[in-house]
Amino acid sequence: MKIVFFGNTKYSLIGAKIIHNELGLSYIVTIPASPLQLFATNQQIPFLTLEKLGKSITKHIISLKPDFFIVEDYGLILPNELLKIPKYDSLNIHHSLLPKYRGPSPAPFAILAGEKVSGVSIIHMTGKVDAGDIYAQKEYALNFNETTDSLLNTLNLLGGKLVVEVIKDIVKQKANPKKQNEQEATYTKYMQKSDGFIDFLNPPSRQKLDLMIRAYSPWPGVWTKFRIHNSELRIIFLPENKIQVEGKKPMAHKDFINGYPEGRKLLEKLKIEI
Repeated sequence: MKIVFFGNTKYSLIGAKIIHNELGLSYIVTIPASPLQLFATNQQIPFLTLEKLGKSITKHIISLKPDFFIVEDYGLILPNELLKIPKYDSLNIHHSLLPKYRGPSPAPFAILAGEKVSGVSIIHMTGKVDAGDIYAQKEYALNFNETTDSLLNTLNLLGGKLVVEVIKDIVKQKANPKKQNEQEATYTKYMQKSDGFIDFLNPPSRQKLDLMIRAYSPWPGVWTKFRIHNSELRIIFLPENKIQVEGKKPMAHKDFINGYPEGRKLLEKLKIEI
């Protein structure tokens, strides 16, 4: 079976390893110097690195005669002419229970919304982002201290296992994809650095702040500007009751106050326990 995998991040690497161990990957498309490039090199899997998808790649991929595409945390939109190449199908591992949270940032949006349950969906890819028919879904109950990092690690693990089963069902003609309910669709956007900024003079509620800290970890982080020792410094709020002064190592709230007494005012304003 010829499977072409599209992925860029440490999270997509989780799924790639599972699929390669179970079915074997024939080719990997990624960006330069990514975890997937290193994995392909080590596993002696042919690969291609590129910053954007052009017409030249279409001819190259056609020559591979692939049975499946699998797209996981890739970041680039595959054009229709590319999606039609595989013998069987082009599949996407999406980190939500579609049609909720379509788009590029389903994991942080789910945490930010206070969701108790998330999950992963395996879908047929179409020209409309994350709108294709659903082959399979797997639910996951979020932990009370779930971060985007921990959630993506789990969902990519679940997704890698689930897509293997979907591929087997498709080949055996046992798959039964179902259309999404467009009326229930919700959407996410790319995170911006500014999304994590808080004005400590007009702070969010303590509950909202906790959701932000976990949703925006590891990026873009939750941060503010605060004057310490006559200098305005960037203060970053981290999961597990940690805080970080720009240029310093993360520390407990108590250690922050001991080293920067002015910081007590900041934590009190944000209703953060010391």
